[in-house]
Amino acid sequence: MPADPRTVLDRPAPAPDATVAYGGHPDQIADLRRPAGDGPPRPLVVVVHGGFWRSEYDRSHTGPLAAALAALGHPVAQLEYRRTGQPGGGWPGTLTDVLAGVAALPGLAGPVLGDRLRPGPPLLVGHSAGGHLALHVAASAPATVAGVLALAPVADLAEAYRLDLDSGAVAALLGGGPAEHPERYAAADPAARVPIRVPVVVMHGALDRQVPVALSRSYVATARAAGSPVRLIELAKCEHFGLIDPESAAWPEVRRGLRSLRIDR
Repeated sequence: MPADPRTVLDRPAPAPDATVAYGGHPDQIADLRRPAGDGPPRPLVVVVHGGFWRSEYDRSHTGPLAAALAALGHPVAQLEYRRTGQPGGGWPGTLTDVLAGVAALPGLAGPVLGDRLRPGPPLLVGHSAGGHLALHVAASAPATVAGVLALAPVADLAEAYRLDLDSGAVAALLGGGPAEHPERYAAADPAARVPIRVPVVVMHGALDRQVPVALSRSYVATARAAGSPVRLIELAKCEHFGLIDPESAAWPEVRRGLRSLRIDR
């Protein structure tokens, strides 16, 4: 594992095999990666990047993760979306982009990935703010999602606002706090959208300083109490970025979490 876990954010990755557009904006696109080897068809894995929904962070920093998943035999799409600080980003554009992209990507990926792609809804792998967005799609449009692996997700927006994570990131996304926009939090906050029908594995490092593990503990407890098929895997020695780093000690656990969703059945 690198001394500075943030090095994964700038690590080069192989170029994608193709880029497709699910809308007319330059950021309504996704990079596609063909799976390695000659294995059986598998569902599409859609990687939803984090970065606290801000324009400073794009899908490029999930290149190592996406390339590693493709090397394991998964067809992969790295989803991009409009973010805060951009025209159309924030409420509601960031959320509607991800909903539209997830719904469209299996059809868009078919001509590129061919017989390596199993028809049907994709599995979502979302990290940090991308974990929030993956959970939002699963709660809002469950028929478009086969399952979710949420890595250190911002799974409780009201609490993240109270904690002022990343200096106002939630307020920038939703235009203010819960008292100002209760209807937006009711629609966008995973903690308010239970029960959820889609199988979800939440994985979080106990050493995470960007998104406290307490948010995942609270979300999973609430979701399970409501009867949702959600479970939490805590990694005692993991921080925030190791979950998207194929060179980290956490990577075998991420692989196991993905397999536990049984996407090959």
